[in-house]
Amino acid sequence: MAVYNLNVNGKKVTVDVEPDMPLLWVIRDFAGLKGTKFGCGMALCGACTIHLNGQPVRSCQTPVSSLAKNAKITTIEGISDGVQLHAVQQAWIEEQVPQCGYCQSGQIMSAMALLKTTPDPSDADIDNAMSGNLCRCGTYDRIRKAIHRAADLSKTSSNSTQKVGGK
Repeated sequence: MAVYNLNVNGKKVTVDVEPDMPLLWVIRDFAGLKGTKFGCGMALCGACTIHLNGQPVRSCQTPVSSLAKNAKITTIEGISDGVQLHAVQQAWIEEQVPQCGYCQSGQIMSAMALLKTTPDPSDADIDNAMSGNLCRCGTYDRIRKAIHRAADLSKTSSNSTQKVGGK
């Protein structure tokens, strides 16, 4: 066992775990954040995607001991400010993307990473960036539409996004 001081969604989280414990289990079982999902456990489906220092990573294959000191972990719970939805979340709602919803947190995290580097992506950009995220329900067309909508929402004022909780 070893002690790790983590920065998860801007909050300090201290855990005493085995060094080879995947970050996914640290986030879910020790930080108590259940939005990040276990999918395949082999970094193939993308359900466990989080951001590590702003870059998407598969948390199921990231040992907690591999994190650099002061690494910033962002999960699906940390993408909005608690008042307004992130543009990608808003677009997901407007395009009614989720069906079962299981893969959606990983999809949203990957979409955010794409929009950060490519603010106005083409269909090919989206297909390429999202190819590592699998959806068993096959909502790929709606995901593509939502990413285009999120790109448009990001260009307009932040007033266009919905308040968290529909308020």
